[in-house]
Amino acid sequence: MNHSAEINNEGFTIIDNVYSENEIEKLISLIENVTENNSENTTFRKSQDLFAIRQFHKEIPETLSFIFNENLNNIIESTFGKGYFITKSIYFDKPEKSNWFVAYHQDLTISVDKKMEVENFENWTIKQNQFAVQPPKEILEDNFTIRIHIDTTTKDNGALKVINNSHSKGIVRIENLNFESETETICEVKKGGIMIMKPLLFHASNKTTNNERRRVIHIEFSKQQLPSGLEWSEKTTLL
Repeated sequence: MNHSAEINNEGFTIIDNVYSENEIEKLISLIENVTENNSENTTFRKSQDLFAIRQFHKEIPETLSFIFNENLNNIIESTFGKGYFITKSIYFDKPEKSNWFVAYHQDLTISVDKKMEVENFENWTIKQNQFAVQPPKEILEDNFTIRIHIDTTTKDNGALKVINNSHSKGIVRIENLNFESETETICEVKKGGIMIMKPLLFHASNKTTNNERRRVIHIEFSKQQLPSGLEWSEKTTLL
């Protein structure tokens, strides 16, 4: 399969067997070791329905050598080229009995180091001392996200569902999409596989119905230099 073409045409692609069983078990071990000993950390969010670690690659940097194995490095370079760096990472753990769901949306914000007046950067927010802003769509169009699946994810335990090719429409309001004429795909991914998607792809997640856990490492990438002294707050160069 030509994954570059599928990402361009549909806004996403799924690739199996990127990680071995041993690599997944090592990632789980590293994550569990940190989460058990740092329950008061403010970048950790825990509820009955969701456990999340923001700035994941900074909180558990030991995972990076396992995440960026030869398979993933080859996929990134062959699909997008060189020069990309991490701009954001989040670990999601959707527990077995989770009733948490996410409505259809586009990923419109980026994390930056400070708030300042910059042309065409708008809708500023701050959460846990982290500034977020909506950049010009040209920046979002060039970025991509990789979701690493630590558990097999199906339609019954909250797999992402997407509106195919919706990334090509630019920034739009969900009510302006005609669902009658759109194609929806449920993105089931096997343990050790990845999903690559574009930020402007409309995506959502249903509630878990089969009491099976779903753990995902979500990493966003860019190669864009931000203007006027603004900088990516989580920028980490690896490749």
